[in-house]
Amino acid sequence: MAKLVSKTYGEALYELAEEKNNKAAMLEEVTALKETLAANPELNSMMVNPRLSKEERVGLLESVFSGRISEDLVSFLCLLAQKNRYKDAEAVLDYFIERVREDEGIGTAYITTAIPLTDAKKKEIHDKILNDTKYRKIDAVFTVDESIIGGMIIRIRDRVVDSSIRTKLDNMERELHKVMLETE
Repeated sequence: MAKLVSKTYGEALYELAEEKNNKAAMLEEVTALKETLAANPELNSMMVNPRLSKEERVGLLESVFSGRISEDLVSFLCLLAQKNRYKDAEAVLDYFIERVREDEGIGTAYITTAIPLTDAKKKEIHDKILNDTKYRKIDAVFTVDESIIGGMIIRIRDRVVDSSIRTKLDNMERELHKVMLETE
C-alpha cells in the first residue's frame, strides 16, 4: 500500500515539476528537503502525532517551510498532511528523486559481495553494469555481506541478479528435498 501511495503522490509531484519545466530545480530542492527532514526527526514525530488536527499540521508545515522552499513544495507537503499521508512523505520524495533520475538516464546499482573489492574490480563491475543497461550514468553502491559466502548480488530498481553462493546452496538444498520427497 505504501508503495502505491508513494508512486501516486510522487508521480503527481513529478508531473507538476514537468509542467512547470523545473525538474532539475525541484530535484535539488527535494533532495535538500529530505536531508532537512532526516536531520529533524522531531518534526516528523509532530506531524504524525494523532493529537494534532489536519489544520494544525498544515499550519506547522507552513510556518516551518514558507519562504524557505518553493510554494509548490510547501503546498505539496500540506496536501500530504491534509490527506493523512505525511507519514509517507519520505517514500514519496524518494519516488520523485528516482523518477527524475530515471528520466535523466541515471540509475543506482546496489552491489553486495562477500568480501571487499579493490577499486579496479569496482570499476570493472561499474563499467559492465553501465554497458549492460540503458543508463548513461550509474551510481554504484557497494556493500559487504559475508553471509552470501561468495559471488555477488546486484539490484537495480526492482531487478535482482543473485549469483551468490548462499543462494546456490539454498537452491540445491530445495532440489535435494524435492528429490527425497519424490523417492519416499
